[in-house]
Amino acid sequence: MSRIGKKPVAIPVGVTVKIDDGNVVTVKGPNGELTEKFSTRLTIKVEGAEVIVERSSDDKFDRSLHGLTRSLIQNMVDGVTKGFTKTLEINGVGYRAAKNGSTLVLNVGFSHQVEMQEPEGVTVEVPAQTKIVVKGADKQAVGEFAAKIRAVRKPEPYKGKGIKYDYEVVRRKEGKTGAKK
Repeated sequence: MSRIGKKPVAIPVGVTVKIDDGNVVTVKGPNGELTEKFSTRLTIKVEGAEVIVERSSDDKFDRSLHGLTRSLIQNMVDGVTKGFTKTLEINGVGYRAAKNGSTLVLNVGFSHQVEMQEPEGVTVEVPAQTKIVVKGADKQAVGEFAAKIRAVRKPEPYKGKGIKYDYEVVRRKEGKTGAKK
């Protein structure tokens, strides 16, 4: 039995969970509404203030879906209550970020500015020129957009220039030494 899958998901006050035909789960809360369709091989039900995920068989596929489905529902509940954030830092001389309406403008060493439109359900804040905060209710959308921002200019190991997550440690390399004769 999946240790994660058999744990019930607690529904906090102010959050409603609705399960439609075909295992379509809709979670509404103060930070918005998330909808996700899950496999019909599992049984998802709301009992009191808890969501319970059960599987019908002990197939390897069903066991793998069990914990995954429970974790995704937990992330949906957490997203509509607290939300998710990813913080990125920009390192490099002249490297900076700015917000222009709903567009993120990055100056990261290219001959042009890189403009990125924030996706639906995700907000981007630039509290400082070298700091970017990506927020939203959908954990997957927040992580994906933060990864796209980082991919514009990944941190390089020699000078550490680029865009990195705030918790990320860039392993530095030693540069070339003098020529041998």
